[in-house]
Amino acid sequence: MNQAECYHLLGLKVGASLAEIKSSYRRLARQYHPDVNSDDRAGEKFIAITEAYQYLLDVAQTTPTQASTHIREKESATVRTATRPSPPGKLSEVEKQLKSQSYQQLQTLLKDQRFARAVTLVEGLAQRLPYDVEVKQWQAIAYQRWGRYLVSAGQHEKARIYLKKALRTDPHNRALWAEVDRDFRRMEDYL
Repeated sequence: MNQAECYHLLGLKVGASLAEIKSSYRRLARQYHPDVNSDDRAGEKFIAITEAYQYLLDVAQTTPTQASTHIREKESATVRTATRPSPPGKLSEVEKQLKSQSYQQLQTLLKDQRFARAVTLVEGLAQRLPYDVEVKQWQAIAYQRWGRYLVSAGQHEKARIYLKKALRTDPHNRALWAEVDRDFRRMEDYL
């Protein structure tokens, strides 16, 4: 996670004051704290904003000359451990290779109608590469294909969940909307 991403997570402009950082963190922490908000995504959001806050505090507590060195050390540690996603549009060679291999696996899984595994694969990849537009599209397609399969299997409630997930994952994909619309119509025909 780089400094710009941290400011973005806290809803701040780059270079915000320490007081603004603390204020924003307190407000967001109250909003997304797991004890207050029972939504699963709220817990994930709480962890992300806490990490961003701690990162910005570490940077703010160093002297200006130490700050750039401190940032570089933190970012190189992130690259070494490979636990943080790359910023938008900048994939490392390892991430490019992972993406390519995952795409091949996804194609095979969809072809073999192993939709649960396809969804698991693409959800893991989406966590690793959250800013990658193609991965989001693959995730939406996997949800839609599984939803379509569930419609034909007569599991309409579960199908509805995955078809809606597909639309939420890639809301600007018109072709996907058309496919999901067809799937919902097929579901209505079964009823």
